[in-house]
Amino acid sequence: MRKIINLLFVAFALAGLLNGCQAMTGDTAGELIDDTVITTNVKAKLAAEKGATLMRVEVDTNRGVVQLSGTVSSAGDRAMAERVARTVGGVKSVRNNLQVR
Repeated sequence: MRKIINLLFVAFALAGLLNGCQAMTGDTAGELIDDTVITTNVKAKLAAEKGATLMRVEVDTNRGVVQLSGTVSSAGDRAMAERVARTVGGVKSVRNNLQVR
């Protein structure tokens, strides 16, 4: 009986913790993980682009909206970064705040 009570206590504590995380940020744990996966995939695809200096592009994702920031060396690189980000699964839209140096 005591084991069951302890198990229930742990389950309720964990549920409260996860619920508290959602209340603080407005995002569920699943949404945070999805955004992290999207960010990682966008960064990987940008790094894989040959002939472009896209490794210094900062990527942030919030609820599927990817924000690109930083500087690139040409307008072509700026457009390419946006195109690459749009190809990643789960991306709802892209905000391209890249500056051409």
